[in-house]
Amino acid sequence: MTDRVPHVVIACDRAVRDVYLDPADLARLERIATWEWVHVEGGREFGANRDPEAREAVRARLAEASLVITCHGSPRLDDDLLATAPHVRFIGELEGDRFAYRIDVEASWARGITVVDTTNGSSYPVAEWALGLIIVSLRNAGEHFRHMIEPKVHRSRDLTRRTRHGLVDGDLWGKTVGLIGCGHIGRRLIHFLKAFECRVRVHDPYLPREMADAVGYTSTSLRSVMERSDIVVCLAPHTPATEGLIGATELAWLRPNSVFVNVSRGAVVNSQALIERLRPGDVVAGLDVFDPEPIPADSEIKRLPNVFLSPHIATTASTRQAFFRLMVDEVERFLDGHQPLFEVTPRTLANRRGAPA
Repeated sequence: MTDRVPHVVIACDRAVRDVYLDPADLARLERIATWEWVHVEGGREFGANRDPEAREAVRARLAEASLVITCHGSPRLDDDLLATAPHVRFIGELEGDRFAYRIDVEASWARGITVVDTTNGSSYPVAEWALGLIIVSLRNAGEHFRHMIEPKVHRSRDLTRRTRHGLVDGDLWGKTVGLIGCGHIGRRLIHFLKAFECRVRVHDPYLPREMADAVGYTSTSLRSVMERSDIVVCLAPHTPATEGLIGATELAWLRPNSVFVNVSRGAVVNSQALIERLRPGDVVAGLDVFDPEPIPADSEIKRLPNVFLSPHIATTASTRQAFFRLMVDEVERFLDGHQPLFEVTPRTLANRRGAPA
């Protein structure tokens, strides 16, 4: 960076300004830079704003910017806009669902601009809910709950004897957990699983090989994860390469008395194939996502006794502040001359686009 005082332009709509930008984090930002908010409304939540007036409003503020932060409402920062931003060396996306819709990443790299995405602010509560669904499913708590709210008295021992739905009364300690995808959610989940002394297997072709040793897992094939795990957790993002990734063939690999958890996106798993795999009752599923959402009222998935469902609630209200808190952390690192933790790289883009790693 130069000797000029860094100036941050934040382009977003009113809702992001009021909810995401916590005063405490703005105060931290003010200690290291000046900042201004460019009020832009419109566009889809996970898409760029195509309104010409919004585009020109952002263009008018780029000449003095050193860093730009985008979120809902912002136009796409393409090469045309970046041409009017001679001092910008850092662009950050708060919540782009990991696809950087509002940033032309290649154009930014060509101009020597570092691109950061802190959408992973939502990953930490999702990892917590993944752990919760694992524990709930190991005990097939969904079926127990259904029986407990019936008018008649519920005797858990009788229910356990009557059914063979998965690992009823199973515990997590020492189990083998397989992860399909191991981004920020997966790595946080592995941290939680260490307390249970679990063995972790991971299938993720986009991870560098040395990460297995650094994080503590065995890198393996999708089939090995499905066949040789007590619990399988789907964490893969929804990309062209992962849509329908888990179909009838892959679900058939699940061994009896195993648990299948999905907290990523419903479309990664073939819904009908999942229902058919669950019908025999030898596998328990914990699902926070499904395809389609909301789940149709008459869907068979709601009636299966070996399924626990939640309505896509893995993220929490505090997630919105986490996006900006992590971004201020990144700005601090960048201005101090350090490498950001959440930089978008060619490997990142390959993953998002479903291209070969």
